[in-house]
Amino acid sequence: QVQLVESGGGLVQAGGSRRLSCAASGRFSINAVDWYRQAPGKQRESVASFTRGDSTYYADSVKGRFTISRDNVKNMVYLQMNTLKPEDTAVYYCHLKFWGRDYWGQGTQVTVSS
Repeated sequence: QVQLVESGGGLVQAGGSRRLSCAASGRFSINAVDWYRQAPGKQRESVASFTRGDSTYYADSVKGRFTISRDNVKNMVYLQMNTLKPEDTAVYYCHLKFWGRDYWGQGTQVTVSS
């Protein structure tokens, strides 16, 4: 059984920082867990993920500001968000594609005020 639970969202001023956490449980590697977001009226988009080895992928809009990391002992995946902008306002989801099926957490709202 796959379970993904996000936490850490909230209201933050532009220029501030926030760290999101994703607690993952199930028989899978947390290397496959990634982060998406969905802003009001927009499609859900990929934000950050782990790629082969220790490499990472970031959407152009967050590159240089967001960092994805993991703790394999605690089965946690994190998204450190710095220099936040109002356009980062969205519901943030952790996600896993496992055996061809997409699994999502419940999402955590991040609101960036200008």
